[in-house]
Amino acid sequence: MARPDAVVVGSGPNGLSAAIALARAGRSVVVREQADVIGGGMRTEELTLPGYMHDVCSTVHPLGVSSPFFRTLPLEEHGLEWVHSPACLAHPFDDGSVAVLERSMEETGATLGVDAKAWRKLFRPWVDRWLVLAEDVLGPLDFPDHPFLLARFGLSGLQSAYGMAKRHFRGHQARALFAGNAAHSMVPLTESPTAAFGLTLAAAGHAVGWPIARGGSRNIAGALASYLRSLGGEIITGAPVDNIDELRGTPLILLDLTPRQVLRIAGHRLPSRYRAALERYKYGAGSFKMDWALKEPIPWRNPECRRAATVHLGGTMEEVAASEHAPLKGRVPEKPFVLVVQPTLFDRTRAPAGGHIAWAYCHVPFGSDVDMTRAIEDQIERFAPGFRDVVAARSVMRPADLERHNPNLVGGDISAGAMTLRQVFFRPALRRNPYATPVDGLYLCSASTPPGGAVHGMCGYYSARAALRRPITAPTDDGVAAGEGTPPTEEPHAGPGAAAPN
Repeated sequence: MARPDAVVVGSGPNGLSAAIALARAGRSVVVREQADVIGGGMRTEELTLPGYMHDVCSTVHPLGVSSPFFRTLPLEEHGLEWVHSPACLAHPFDDGSVAVLERSMEETGATLGVDAKAWRKLFRPWVDRWLVLAEDVLGPLDFPDHPFLLARFGLSGLQSAYGMAKRHFRGHQARALFAGNAAHSMVPLTESPTAAFGLTLAAAGHAVGWPIARGGSRNIAGALASYLRSLGGEIITGAPVDNIDELRGTPLILLDLTPRQVLRIAGHRLPSRYRAALERYKYGAGSFKMDWALKEPIPWRNPECRRAATVHLGGTMEEVAASEHAPLKGRVPEKPFVLVVQPTLFDRTRAPAGGHIAWAYCHVPFGSDVDMTRAIEDQIERFAPGFRDVVAARSVMRPADLERHNPNLVGGDISAGAMTLRQVFFRPALRRNPYATPVDGLYLCSASTPPGGAVHGMCGYYSARAALRRPITAPTDDGVAAGEGTPPTEEPHAGPGAAAPN
């Protein structure tokens, strides 16, 4: 069998995207996945009862439809169908009211009381140019395509979410809605750059929505894999790489792995200074996740919650902030901020006739083994009395269980590393090219590189683009390709958003 030009280790969204970018440039590519199924966090399984299909990790994908790279791919031709709920997100309160992130800023404002105008003023500049802005927001900090627009966004995003909400909004509805979006950062809301997460997710909701993949997130992986194979790429499952030396003779090696796994399989090849930098890499809070098979939909007190695939449960901004502060201090939140997803209200393919599914998670300390089942279900009961009565079966995954499903979820950290200010910009180490390691021909392409977590494939795309700057060279005797060489005269496209509609 001929030696491939490149081997990608790991078949998550970034590994598959890296392989596609290489294949589109004419390189022969093999993806090796240690599990028996592809996808990493894009997996869908029967976690509760037969016929009830639950996403093991990610379900809602605002950055998937925003991705400048995904938008250049014919994924719909390979089986991917996005499903949009009427509203992106609902955030209920104890008085029975609810703040709703609608596609329309005007309709969103109607649920925000005194802050309707302030919400539109804050988000209008980003929503109107979201697909342009996304090209730089979902990219490394080098040479942005739209520097002035990104600089304006950065000045706002570098604030804390708590501070931004207090300055811009007077009512509890808008403050809580913004805080819930920012809490996806898994960083205390009083710290920088949590405002960037609130701005990004809400702006994406207004501009492109918060869709789910029909049939489950495994169909995103399936579409990426199908397209890769159409380009001549090969995927081998059940094929772990325990030592980088197994790939001796391969000119390009891209690792869809976090620093802990990189050190395990390639640490002996890395210079001591770079190895020490990876050892210092910080993982963030863990996640405690639950899945339910339901006899009927969640009985929300406010029916507006049934219009959104995603529901944030946390009450006021102050309560959300307290919940997100606790895990990073090693404490379990008494009233956790709970993110709920209810796919079968909008995608009936995921459960048998009459049945429904839902999942939820909350943030806990890294690697925590505390059982949050009661706390999570209490929060749902708080806004949906009688919820436990409609549960037919449940599945519980602590941080260690998540890591067993996907080793990149170290300690239950679904972001592949803490999204602190330093690690947002410089992950996994402080280097001009964050994707290239000091070992020639060895690159990192996981969510532990910019722009970080979520299903968008941009880490893989940019890693492949970095790898394409060097020609294929013969390996040296120790199996590592020699020489940086010169960039190819032509890349598959000028930039990640070159073919994306404006």
